[in-house]
Amino acid sequence: MKAIILVGGEGLRLRPLTCNLPKPMVPIVNRPFLEHMVEHLKRHHIDEIILAICYLPDRIQQHFGDGSSFGVKLSYAVEQTPLGTGGAVKNAEQFLKDTFLVFNGDIFSDLDLTEMVRFHLAHKAKATIALTPVKDPTSYGVVELNSQNRVKGFIEKPSPERVTSNLINAGIYVLEPEMLELIPAGVRSMLERGLFPDLVKRGIPFYGYQSHAYWLDTGKPDDYFKLNHDLLMGKVVSRLPGKAVTDGIWAEAGCKIHPSVKLTGPIVMGRGCIIKQNAKISGPTVLGNRSIIGQGCILDEAILWQNVKLGKDVSVKNSVIGNDTTVKDNTWVTDGSIIGDDVTIGSGNKLEHGIKVWARKTIEDNAISF
Repeated sequence: MKAIILVGGEGLRLRPLTCNLPKPMVPIVNRPFLEHMVEHLKRHHIDEIILAICYLPDRIQQHFGDGSSFGVKLSYAVEQTPLGTGGAVKNAEQFLKDTFLVFNGDIFSDLDLTEMVRFHLAHKAKATIALTPVKDPTSYGVVELNSQNRVKGFIEKPSPERVTSNLINAGIYVLEPEMLELIPAGVRSMLERGLFPDLVKRGIPFYGYQSHAYWLDTGKPDDYFKLNHDLLMGKVVSRLPGKAVTDGIWAEAGCKIHPSVKLTGPIVMGRGCIIKQNAKISGPTVLGNRSIIGQGCILDEAILWQNVKLGKDVSVKNSVIGNDTTVKDNTWVTDGSIIGDDVTIGSGNKLEHGIKVWARKTIEDNAISF
């Protein structure tokens, strides 16, 4: 069986992290988000994957190539302009001749794909939608089922008094190839607002597969933090990079840690990290490849991408710092702040309250203080 992953979006809600990087390549515990998805598909013996791409497609293709380095066979369906979820699937029609899976590229889940496909085949469905329960469905599209788990309707972002179910679209589908005939070619269309309501209207066998598996929509910064933390805390199964050097501490090759450093896991360190004397790092924290942590730094629930350089006595708490960024002495980066790529932050600054700094910016010494 093949799977198509819809990864063409620009990731606007994650900016500035996605200014120079397509969202599927944003690192989650030092590995691109898309690598985690590919690995999950492999666990369920799905090794032929089509990537529907649009924004910065070269970055994805250069990293994954034909997929052989990742143990899969990859094909690409490139969109010249964004086609939406329906249009993206239709654009890959040439690859989809048998029953296939569809993944929204924003979704991280360890849903049992093998069981979902079995459910689909057992019910002789033409389409099956994965459903996950949420506490507050008013921000989502609610899916209504009958007693046989057949989809009977959709309610988009219902008001509290209209809530009839807490089951929402989990962004994972099983489709038969003849469903592609119902999607218009060459135009933007959405599965959620086009194909799926049409299937209900036509009476085509369309079923809902309910799951309590881990599920997270990773489109917003808060969810990006949560996914990194949940992986580090073992709340969802995924391989962590590096080797376990002690309880809760993983490190890749070439890391140099001064004996005076205090580490409290879970922490993942990429290749060639340097941590200087008297630094204190508390997890869940991620250090990207070749990060340099200066003397006396304090890191707590921090996510550093590659080649980040921290001067002396820098504090980074519950914040993300992008690639190739330098933070100079006695600076704070805290409270959900997000720093883009190739930024220079001078000494004596306090970046707090979720501040965002766009790529290639320079902040002079003592310029920001709250």
